[in-house]
Amino acid sequence: MITLHDILAGAESGRTPEPGTGPTIVPQPSPRDAGVIAFTGHNVIYADVGEDWIRSRIPEGDLSAPLNPPFLRDLEERMGRRVDTIDMLALGGPCAGDPPIDLAEVTDAAHPRVRRARRRRAGVRVWTCPGGLLVVGRGVAGRWEVAVEVEPAGRGRGLGRALARAARHLVERPLWAQIAPGNAASVRTFLAAGYVPIAAEALLVPAPTTVRDAHVPR
Repeated sequence: MITLHDILAGAESGRTPEPGTGPTIVPQPSPRDAGVIAFTGHNVIYADVGEDWIRSRIPEGDLSAPLNPPFLRDLEERMGRRVDTIDMLALGGPCAGDPPIDLAEVTDAAHPRVRRARRRRAGVRVWTCPGGLLVVGRGVAGRWEVAVEVEPAGRGRGLGRALARAARHLVERPLWAQIAPGNAASVRTFLAAGYVPIAAEALLVPAPTTVRDAHVPR
């Protein structure tokens, strides 16, 4: 049986699912992770809600339906979860040599983005520099994920791009970036750092239990 890990590993090697077919329905890679990934002309749904239930809610031949609100709303209700955001997924290959910026690795950080990363990723590592933060860890189906944060005073100077680029020097595997499409500055940052848009993803997460949980930045 094909798994989400198999599909993501193929994408990392340049083999995305064939357009115009699908959807491909696979088991959740873990109880934590459920969602929908839309590649070009092909959707991958990883949610343990039953294949018949999924197919009954997707019109035949409608390649856009799995990432549209009606299906996602049904999936939220079925699973008792909520869609976090619909992100662009960008992929960056590893780079040789030293990072283009001096970084200091930390093992205990209280930054909200670090706390969020540790809830959703394993093997999290954190680096800082003046005005910036870089986080990498293993997320959905074990893929390596990257996030960066730049303090307001440091924005507009290329620091975000340098951090996103630095991550490619620190991990010897392809890196996935989850980017809200409306965050144009972040999209430009990762594109400039050599990441390539490859898909879109709706990740379903447990409904927040506190106001703080509902407002932690991505």
